[in-house]
Amino acid sequence: MIAGRVQGVGFRFFVSDRARAEGVHGFVRNLDDGRVEAMIEGDVEAVERMERVLRRGPAGAHVESVTVEDVPPVGRPIGFSIR
Repeated sequence: MIAGRVQGVGFRFFVSDRARAEGVHGFVRNLDDGRVEAMIEGDVEAVERMERVLRRGPAGAHVESVTVEDVPPVGRPIGFSIR
C-alpha cells in the first residue's frame, strides 16, 4: 500500500509505464481511503526496482509510506493493468 498524495497525480499511470518497462506483471489501483495498492510479480531484481519506483512516485506525488507484503507468486496472467 502506498500512502500520501498519491491520487490525482498520475501515480497509477506512472507505475503502469514503469512496470511495462521492467517486464513485471500485476496491477495498480486507487483505494477509497486515498491510498494506492499495487500487486507486482516478476523477476526479483525487477520487483525490487519497482519498489524503489513506488517509493519515489511521479512528479507531483508525495509518498509518505510504502507497506510491502511478500507473498508467494501466483502466476498472474501476463501484463500489467490499471484497475
